[in-house]
Amino acid sequence: MTTQMRQQDILQELQVQQDFEAEGELERRIDFLARYLRDSGRLAYVLGISGGVDSLVAGALAQRAVTRLRAQGGQATFVAMRLPYGTQRDEAEAQRCIDFIAPDKVHTLDIRAAVEAIRQALRTAGVDLGDAAAEDFLAGNVKARMRMVAQYAVAGATGGLVIGTDHAAEALMGFFTKHGDGAADILPLAGLSKRRVRSLGFALGAPADLVNKVPTADLETLAPQRPDEQSFGVDYQTIDDFLEGRPIDPAAERIIVRNYTASAHKRSPPARPSGQKESNP
Repeated sequence: MTTQMRQQDILQELQVQQDFEAEGELERRIDFLARYLRDSGRLAYVLGISGGVDSLVAGALAQRAVTRLRAQGGQATFVAMRLPYGTQRDEAEAQRCIDFIAPDKVHTLDIRAAVEAIRQALRTAGVDLGDAAAEDFLAGNVKARMRMVAQYAVAGATGGLVIGTDHAAEALMGFFTKHGDGAADILPLAGLSKRRVRSLGFALGAPADLVNKVPTADLETLAPQRPDEQSFGVDYQTIDDFLEGRPIDPAAERIIVRNYTASAHKRSPPARPSGQKESNP
């Protein structure tokens, strides 16, 4: 398989469109969110707001969608959640995101006690969590999953659906926690490069510094605010160029394809045996 064929296969799998126009894409995705909630018979969208551009844009799309549904006589609410682990270093930026989105409701839930309770229970059970760095990494995934537990609890209480912020750049690199931020009912940013997510942010009128903020998952206590790109080994510009069908450095392409292949299990439904009996050799 040629390099170009491999790239095109990946873009097709991630549903990345060749053409992009921000204003038209905004309308298409707001309409998608409004129609999906109406047709589902559910009453709310729920989303955790982290302070990054992904949740900023997804939250703004959701608020516009439910506002449209209410204008049409429907019942719809957007619930934003702040889910810090203790004190978040960029809390001021997260609050500015909330202010810009202007959600119908905001709930704040500190996940630290729940995460630490799980960590202590694992130690008490005799589970070897590895050295400090390994344990910190494991705890980071627990944080992501605990945030999703909280969002689904609120969705259950409000008759809602949970919004995820996954987009094509994160999906390509497998940069999300399985059953954590990767778990959701609906993905309004799917198929978008990071560059295009930012374009939607600007089209929405969001503050430039929030749209251009350096992306960080901020899950590891020992490496707070670590930029995503340090984990990738390639920068978002290169990832976006790949997603938008542009040629990139072969070494960078190998890193991207290797990450995409290794993270296939994150994007796939749980494995199961086939319905066909396997014949003995």
